[in-house]
Amino acid sequence: MPVASPDQYLEMLDRAKNGGFAYPAINVSSSQTLNAALAGLAEAGSDGIIQVTTGGGDYWSGPTIKKMASGAAAMAAFAREAAKNYGITVALHTDHCAKHQLDDFVRPLIAISEDRVKHGQDPLFNSHMWDGSAVPMAENLQIAKEMLALTKNIGAVLEIEVGVVGGEEDGVEGGMGEHLYTTPADGLATAEALGLGENGRYMVALTFGNVHGVYKPGNVKLRPELLGEIQSAVGAKYGKLMPFDLVFHGGSGSTPEEIAEAVSHGVIKMNIDTDLQYAFTRPIAGHMMANYDGVLKIDGEVGNKKFYDPRAWGKVAEAGMAVRVGEAAAELGSAGKSMSL
Repeated sequence: MPVASPDQYLEMLDRAKNGGFAYPAINVSSSQTLNAALAGLAEAGSDGIIQVTTGGGDYWSGPTIKKMASGAAAMAAFAREAAKNYGITVALHTDHCAKHQLDDFVRPLIAISEDRVKHGQDPLFNSHMWDGSAVPMAENLQIAKEMLALTKNIGAVLEIEVGVVGGEEDGVEGGMGEHLYTTPADGLATAEALGLGENGRYMVALTFGNVHGVYKPGNVKLRPELLGEIQSAVGAKYGKLMPFDLVFHGGSGSTPEEIAEAVSHGVIKMNIDTDLQYAFTRPIAGHMMANYDGVLKIDGEVGNKKFYDPRAWGKVAEAGMAVRVGEAAAELGSAGKSMSL
């Protein structure tokens, strides 16, 4: 089953945690970027997580339609069919969803899953993210508790964010300064509110200076050692080693050393978006510039269909993104470790 069942997804997460590696979590906004993600994972021999944001869901539904839940459902349907052609296992995930978007994005998708499960099928998505970084901590955890009960009921996993990722993604602005760093007290409050698996499985994005988007080295101070401090504080209270399954947001532009240290502290999923957007678009720019008089009908000429056919530049774009996906799998240690191998 190329798209993981609920039990297979839990096995994926446990394999990563026990094996000291993490999965690339790849945002897709079209069939082309989804195919590129699958190709890159397959070439690397890596399982992975395919995810869609609220903005990505809008785009999948059609730029003039903008119905995020409908678009996300369409992505999931396409992924379930397309993934059959690759020899790896992937999970499907919905990325950042703020409070004002829950009723238009995650809750309708959970309702679809409830119906699917009732009829003996797997949930539509393996996991969903509730992004409470823009609300007070107490409210964040209260909504997380409610969402955890819903995801547990359908056999899915919840992802939450404790702290604030800087930068901007899909129109949501992050914080700056001290807000970019989750504290051990925040970790303890999370464990107290949600438990450590007995109330439903969840992953948590603790922030350690992460910033969405692209940035030059030195512009952002990452402190991956903070993840270890939080794991230790919570683990000491509950008698568990690395009690949290962690997610690394804002992974684009991070150094291999920063990634390796984050994974050593229990990161099992790293979101990659900005780097992959560039890896997809750069070959298109090269194709257009190299074939300028073929893609444009200059001075009344007819151009060259072989160059402006969307499949011509689409193939090179997908290939470029697939290479970057493979590099991410290698950096995260998931390459060559697919459950399907």
